[in-house]
Amino acid sequence: MDIYSEIVRLRALGQKSALATIVDARGSIPSYESAKLLVREDGSILGTVGGGCVEAEVWNAAREVIDTEKPKHLSFNLGQDVTYDSGLICGGQLNVYIELIVPPAQALIFGAGHISRSLSKVATLAGFSTIIIDNRDTYANRDRFPEAAEIHAAEYEDIFPKLSIRDSSYILIVTRGHRDDLRVLRWAVTTPARYVAMIGSKRKVISVVKEIEKEGVPRSAFERLHAPMGLDIGAITPEEIAISVVAEMIAARRSPGTPWRDLSKSVFAGDRAASLLK
Repeated sequence: MDIYSEIVRLRALGQKSALATIVDARGSIPSYESAKLLVREDGSILGTVGGGCVEAEVWNAAREVIDTEKPKHLSFNLGQDVTYDSGLICGGQLNVYIELIVPPAQALIFGAGHISRSLSKVATLAGFSTIIIDNRDTYANRDRFPEAAEIHAAEYEDIFPKLSIRDSSYILIVTRGHRDDLRVLRWAVTTPARYVAMIGSKRKVISVVKEIEKEGVPRSAFERLHAPMGLDIGAITPEEIAISVVAEMIAARRSPGTPWRDLSKSVFAGDRAASLLK
């Protein structure tokens, strides 16, 4: 199986992987410069960088790269330690670079109004694959969203099962009203999406959250909800709002593992919010 074809397959499935490459080699080594090892999320591998303890260490580092989403650079001196070879001291040196391979980031925009049009354009420019979902085909169509990767015009509950939500998914709730926001948010907080955001005032968002809590959904499910959505830059126009939201999405994409509250704010942040939730 070709490594590059496998990378394409894994990205299409929404799975992360790590690619280790020998980027520099000097002297005698048990492989060759440019040799590659692909490590999948489940730990399985394709290719080799020479086997033995070198490969075992590279495999461990690759798993760390997948978890942290940060690349690593490893150096080995095979002439100093026999453990780097299967009983043979090669005497060479090699450097291995391990990079993260991630699936395309998805921006799932629920609602196809005027703000969503700007969101789709700005998110696409920032490298997100946009998916538009609305229950009105007069709004959710190719004429209004020519750049979108997918467009779905049907009831939200009918579309949910068709969507593949993963760690690289970003859910934006910008529907036409309170009831539709509630329908989407109820589902969104159960997904593994990296980012969930909803438009509206703090009071409106808290009202929606309280309604869903009455159905038995725990408060902890909403801790990663960004609402009001977007960084606080004083945005007013649809274009400005789109920029503030996509900037917040980029912060979530570039800072994996960072607590949501440290990225910007949670719906529960602030004394006023806490008093409204009581």
